[in-house]
Amino acid sequence: MSTPWRLLVHNTVDGALNMAVDRAIQIGREEGTSPPTLRLYRWSRPTVTLGRFQNVESVDLSECRASGADVVRRSTGGRGVLHDDELTYSVVASLEDGVPRGTAASYAHLCVAIVETYRCLGIDASLTSRQRGVSGSAACYLQTTRADVSFGAAKLSGSAQVWHGSTVLQHGSFTVTRDTAREGRIFCLDSDQRSQLSNHTVTIEEALRRRVTDTELLTACVEGFERGLGVQLYRSELTAEEALRAGALVPRMRIEDPELPTAGG
Repeated sequence: MSTPWRLLVHNTVDGALNMAVDRAIQIGREEGTSPPTLRLYRWSRPTVTLGRFQNVESVDLSECRASGADVVRRSTGGRGVLHDDELTYSVVASLEDGVPRGTAASYAHLCVAIVETYRCLGIDASLTSRQRGVSGSAACYLQTTRADVSFGAAKLSGSAQVWHGSTVLQHGSFTVTRDTAREGRIFCLDSDQRSQLSNHTVTIEEALRRRVTDTELLTACVEGFERGLGVQLYRSELTAEEALRAGALVPRMRIEDPELPTAGG
């Protein structure tokens, strides 16, 4: 073990606030006021996160309303993800924390920890060796890239990144179960795409053939990131400065649709 990194564990947080907190930590790390951080969190309701430049018309907002799903914007790129029965991670670190510069190199470096997390659960995961899948879809899980982790030929999880100066934010999902029918409706997938989503993705429950406990998944994440990145995690909380900054960033993460549910609504 070498450098100590902060561990934040946040349960059932509003979608826009989740995305705002990740961004606030990244800004703080670039300014030197926040430490390198692994954040593990959940969602207060099913939530679609759209990539930074993704058109909101790529999802069916009426279906989101009908299913009680929130829709928010994230600061990272990529395509839409439906977050529900999962544990989400975010990593914020800089070049001085040992992350190599550049998208491909940093993905390869950080995704070692994702692979190690799955292996701690008993899942023989690996980094995806080649790109495949449906390139024109709005749904992230219909395409596999070298930034993803696979179980055999099936996609286990994907990640998204954004750089701010010398600091990277990467986040992604450890999906326990998924409702592919609902994903298909939300992302306007045709019948062939829905079939591919079912046949070419795999969840933790499917890989293990049993339900993983919350404690088991959290423990695997901590062990996997420590082992994969060669760091030591210490449990802590957001700073007051990070919390204030996140609150100010929340409006930027919301999708303007008065009929969508909001936190507490």
